[in-house]
Amino acid sequence: MKAYVFGNEYVAEDKRAIEVARELQDTVEGISFVFVNPNEDAPFVNERHVVILDTVQGIQDVVLVDGDELDGLLLSPRGSVHDFDLAFQLRYLKKLGKLGEVTLIGIPQEGEVDYLLIRSILRKLVAQDIQGS
Repeated sequence: MKAYVFGNEYVAEDKRAIEVARELQDTVEGISFVFVNPNEDAPFVNERHVVILDTVQGIQDVVLVDGDELDGLLLSPRGSVHDFDLAFQLRYLKKLGKLGEVTLIGIPQEGEVDYLLIRSILRKLVAQDIQGS
């Protein structure tokens, strides 16, 4: 299963998800991280289930967002212009019917990162993917 990592390593407020993915690379069986460059088109058109790791402004802890909750979060301000591009692409692909289920793992901009929680979330998503749900 792929986990798409969004952010900009040159913008302090927007690079946390990249740092987390690099730290977790090769530590969760069944997960491969795909780093998406700023302003790159979404590489997951027509995928059944998309997992995204992104830095989220205004949260204190790692959050898991999916389903209807995603629309509300996508409308919130983010750390860089790149994030507005991601939000636009997700809404656009959804409107066109080219976006499957999306799960966003939100990483806080500041503070400690709960790596054990992120690993647990990723393992659960891999298990669900194997079971076909």
